[in-house]
Amino acid sequence: MKILVINPGSTSTKLAVYQDYTPVWMSGAHHPTKELEQFQHTIDQYDYRMQFIRKRLADGDMPIQFDAVIARGGLLKPLEGGVYLVNEKMKHDLRHADMDHACNLGALLADEIAQECHCRAFIADPVVVDEMQPVARLSGIPGIRRKSVFHALNSKAVSRQYASTVNKRYEDMDLIVAHMGGGISISAHQHGRVIDVNNALDGEGPFSTERAGTVPAGQLVDLCFSGQYSIKQVKRMIHGGGGLLAYTGTNDMITIAREAEEGEEPFCSSLHAMLYTVAKQIGAMHVALMGKEQAIILTGGIAHSQYCMDLLRPQIDFLAPVVVMPGENEISSLAYNAIGVLTGKLKLKEY
Repeated sequence: MKILVINPGSTSTKLAVYQDYTPVWMSGAHHPTKELEQFQHTIDQYDYRMQFIRKRLADGDMPIQFDAVIARGGLLKPLEGGVYLVNEKMKHDLRHADMDHACNLGALLADEIAQECHCRAFIADPVVVDEMQPVARLSGIPGIRRKSVFHALNSKAVSRQYASTVNKRYEDMDLIVAHMGGGISISAHQHGRVIDVNNALDGEGPFSTERAGTVPAGQLVDLCFSGQYSIKQVKRMIHGGGGLLAYTGTNDMITIAREAEEGEEPFCSSLHAMLYTVAKQIGAMHVALMGKEQAIILTGGIAHSQYCMDLLRPQIDFLAPVVVMPGENEISSLAYNAIGVLTGKLKLKEY
């Protein structure tokens, strides 16, 4: 079975072709900022991204002949984890999504390619997977309900991968997964369902390389009504311009970790503080699982940093065994989900 995988990111598009479980071709690139700036909204990038995909496939001598096309899922209405068929309702909701992100393009791009080669298009475990238990949804203000927006694809993939290494099923385990990248999500997995997780997109949980995480509510309200900032500027502080970027002037974790290890400020204090917020959120998920987690999995790009892992581990390893599984694994996770549906091992869901 031949699978095309499409993973659109904020500034990049990654592609892969799998023959069964084996990657036979991989491509992708970061798109120049000047080229992306011409589009007012991310959804307007559709033709630009499609031209990029077609050119890469042509350059790689990859004919558009696939058994399935699977893409990173977008910011849809809340849904359970799993593999979903791309249908008209999904495409409509992505074109009119409340939140703007390049992941909204994934299913649309996959569907066009799939129609051309007369196969089906899928998404799997999008960031809006919502399996939270009812008690976790209340925020303290009736008009504001907590949202489940997190790195569902990789968090569930590494959970399944870890479960297989200890000869257990993901659905039979309790795990805490800390995905640490541009955003940071800490999720509590109870027998295959994520019963609690911070909103990793716009203002909850740990701060990250470029997101603010939870901030003091009263002070944020004062800032919003100070007259000094527009709503766009405040949202930029929360998502895209906050966290380590605001403290150090860069969101490059390689640079930040190197400078911090050498004791340079403000890199050292701000990185230590970020990892402290990660540890606190892991502690919160420990409570959500009533201390029954069998492991704490550290994943995402930041998990590649031995310096960061050495700082974080002593703050949490008294709770449960700590397992480091670096990287995002999104491409392979998508391919495996598509193959699971084609072979009947996974049930295909309808959006």
